[in-house]
Amino acid sequence: MNTYENKIALITGASSGIGKAMAYDLADRGAEVILTARSLSQLEVLASQIKAKGGKAYVYPEDLAQPGSAKKLHYQIAEADLSVDLLINNAGYGRWGKFEDFTKDDYADMIQLNITSLTDLCHLFMPAMANKGEGGVINIGSSASFLPVPYASVYSSTKAYVLMFSEALRYEYADRNIRIMASCPGATDSNFRNIASEKSSERLKKRISKMKDEGHVGDSCDRVSKETLEAFLQNKHYVVPGKGNSKFAFLPRILSRARVLKITGDTFKKHTAS
Repeated sequence: MNTYENKIALITGASSGIGKAMAYDLADRGAEVILTARSLSQLEVLASQIKAKGGKAYVYPEDLAQPGSAKKLHYQIAEADLSVDLLINNAGYGRWGKFEDFTKDDYADMIQLNITSLTDLCHLFMPAMANKGEGGVINIGSSASFLPVPYASVYSSTKAYVLMFSEALRYEYADRNIRIMASCPGATDSNFRNIASEKSSERLKKRISKMKDEGHVGDSCDRVSKETLEAFLQNKHYVVPGKGNSKFAFLPRILSRARVLKITGDTFKKHTAS
């Protein structure tokens, strides 16, 4: 896939943040976009804005943190006779805090969304791409894909899966003209931090609020979208968009795993201590 023009892209988590930015970006590049997330109202506003600029957008609200949701989404898209050329698995969330601060059900939802539904969607949509002889998948990981992150242990582990899974699939499908890439952004100016800390200690919430007040909001979603989509056209197997974020991929190459763990652990401990 060397262009997005006249392609159909399915974007999960499209109602806000990186997913929303990618929807605008792809529509501007001539793609039709299928939008999915939990919020129907937000998706409808996004779709209407894209259509107002002459683009094509289709809305299918779905909560991918629920078991069976990927199969339901795939069925609805197939029933509408839409053929997905590019699958963008962007939906995901994390938690910051001590491991015991969150319930096992919360972690189960996170794993369902970040890993299981992502895997299911690849399994459901990629066979049609293989039959067609062309297609692509962009899985949104994180700078945490490269490092163990204490106090975000489950989240960082799910994002490590996203990177490893994407690279392995890339090799399997290379001879079938299906391009697969992981994008691993760092801190981004989105709602992620609010969600990650919403059930955390008051001290952590105050730290995040202070960071925002001081202007430490991370890279823009537009920048992440642009760099991700450009890297995909360049056939990169992964990309770390954003200023200075490549250090997260580089550290494990020059330091021992014990040293990397000490650095990330000490850093996050400062932010999550009660």
